[in-house]
Amino acid sequence: MMGHAEAGKVAARRKAQRIKRAAGRAAEGALAREHRTLWGDAMRRFARNRLALASLAVVLGLIFMALFADIISPSRYDQIDLAAVHQPPSLRHLLGTDLVGRDYLTRIIYGARTSMAVALLVQGIAFGIGVPLGAIAGLRGGKTDFLIMRLVDVATALPGMLFAIFIMAVLGTGFFNVVLALSVSSWLLPCRLVRGQFLSIREKDFIIAARCIGASEMRIIFRHMLPNALAPLVVALALGIPGAIFGEAALSYLGMGINDPIPSWGKMVSASLGYLRTYPHLALFPTLMIAAAMLGFTFVGDGLRDALDPQMVIE
Repeated sequence: MMGHAEAGKVAARRKAQRIKRAAGRAAEGALAREHRTLWGDAMRRFARNRLALASLAVVLGLIFMALFADIISPSRYDQIDLAAVHQPPSLRHLLGTDLVGRDYLTRIIYGARTSMAVALLVQGIAFGIGVPLGAIAGLRGGKTDFLIMRLVDVATALPGMLFAIFIMAVLGTGFFNVVLALSVSSWLLPCRLVRGQFLSIREKDFIIAARCIGASEMRIIFRHMLPNALAPLVVALALGIPGAIFGEAALSYLGMGINDPIPSWGKMVSASLGYLRTYPHLALFPTLMIAAAMLGFTFVGDGLRDALDPQMVIE
């Protein structure tokens, strides 16, 4: 009888321990749910989007090419070999050579650096102009908002690419001229986004409380309002990069973009038009790179937009 009683006590203790561990796991899960953040939930939603993850891998690959072009490229981008003009793809030149014997794979790799640099600089300038103007318009309202938005309306009425071509015709070709020409109309979207976000939250209780305790206008903007407007700006940045890449490719295709010998995918397509029948790979490879960059950043932007949607619910 004592043996059965002792076994019963051991079983009871084990059952109590299991109940305690289960309660502990439930408490930890509840605590984790309480400490969820907008960005944490967004990353979990983004991680479940397979197309966005595959596109992110493409984008990271392009960034890797741009950053380490000097290391991974088989030769210099301006190295000419007149004895190897218009070579087809081979073991020596994996993507062939161009009309002056330059290794085409090297030109493709360095073209990624050109496209990424132009796109990031254009978006940096666009957000550097558009975000402060939109913030001031949305926070102050009145005449300030009216003047800024009329400026936006006038700039919106000008076709972006045609205006960029006009600027390039006036200033001439070159890397920094391309960045300037594409930046002229790129600041409109972030300006409108920030203004709309600020108009929707400037009368919230936490903004009114910040004004009541004497917070400065700059502190209200950067500490309280801008973090709440950050999600749509992240999406706009991701979707604005492929537009800048395409803009640079279009200007270079028209002969108004990057100067030689700096490689550009658009310029490589333009230079190959006279050889499409005999050397189609000269146009194929840079076109595929432009398409990959455009689709990669676009699908990443779509994935971020869905992930940052506040109506999405974590299952």
